[in-house]
Amino acid sequence: MSDLAELAARTVAKLEPKRPGVVVAAISGDEVAVRGSAGMDGTTRFEIGSVTKVFTSLVLARRVQAGAVRLDDPLGDFLPVPDGCGITLRQLATHTSGLPRLPTGMLLGALLRPGKPDPYAECSADFLLRALARTRMRSAGKVRYSNFGVGLLGLALTRHAGLDYSALVAAELGSLLRLSGTDAAGSTVQGHRRNGRAAAPWHLNALVGAGGLRSTADDLVRFVRGHLGESPLSESVQLALSVEERANPFLSAHLGWMSRRLTDERRQYFHNGGTGGFTSFVGFDPAAGVGVVALSATARSVDGPAVELLTALSS
Repeated sequence: MSDLAELAARTVAKLEPKRPGVVVAAISGDEVAVRGSAGMDGTTRFEIGSVTKVFTSLVLARRVQAGAVRLDDPLGDFLPVPDGCGITLRQLATHTSGLPRLPTGMLLGALLRPGKPDPYAECSADFLLRALARTRMRSAGKVRYSNFGVGLLGLALTRHAGLDYSALVAAELGSLLRLSGTDAAGSTVQGHRRNGRAAAPWHLNALVGAGGLRSTADDLVRFVRGHLGESPLSESVQLALSVEERANPFLSAHLGWMSRRLTDERRQYFHNGGTGGFTSFVGFDPAAGVGVVALSATARSVDGPAVELLTALSS
């Protein structure tokens, strides 16, 4: 077993005791090791939750590079918005729009029904636009994580392209990266709540751009490798990573990705995700040419062991 495969296997061993099934991929240069438990492997499909946001934002970067849109185009160019709404596509992608985490009107429902099996299923385009009209903006310009904001970004991009979300991701990214298992429909492995009970699938409706994709470790490895070295996406990746909004001295938001500063010249880029029955983590260190994918079929975070693996690969 190679050192890379051993590191991936060790991470699986750390994660699997409280999770029915996990898959971990370690990437270093041209070498990739994928290890799983409970019969799962690189082709097993998971809900990836908010990791979807980096796909949405890379689609944005691709559309900007093609001249179809501009980062500072106002949302009102794509969707009906309230008078005085000056939110831009850049702000939606970097969580600096001032929008709340959830669409207005969802928070009370989430508090009253925390165990609702499919909490975003009713988030139609009309629901999102009505929520935007009722939203009181605050803290614009500051990094304030917003599912609502990135969901609106996905809706704006799909409306502009005249495609549904899965088709847009396939058109902009899928063919270039040979993504065969990534879309917002189709079946996944069974997910589980934190207590181990089976969890219902999540369907994010028009909020899909914030967290509705399903994917595999093999596809996410291709996605990460598209961010390392030369690739058909290099210019769009460079744009996505060059846009930066400081959340604090060590953490920044980019187009989709978050990053933590290791040194003045070095950063780890990452995003995690979670749904009712799944958790995920994708991260990479471009200076070291390494990356990590961790997927779990249980709603228990994989962040700690995944970050440990990324740090070990980076050293």
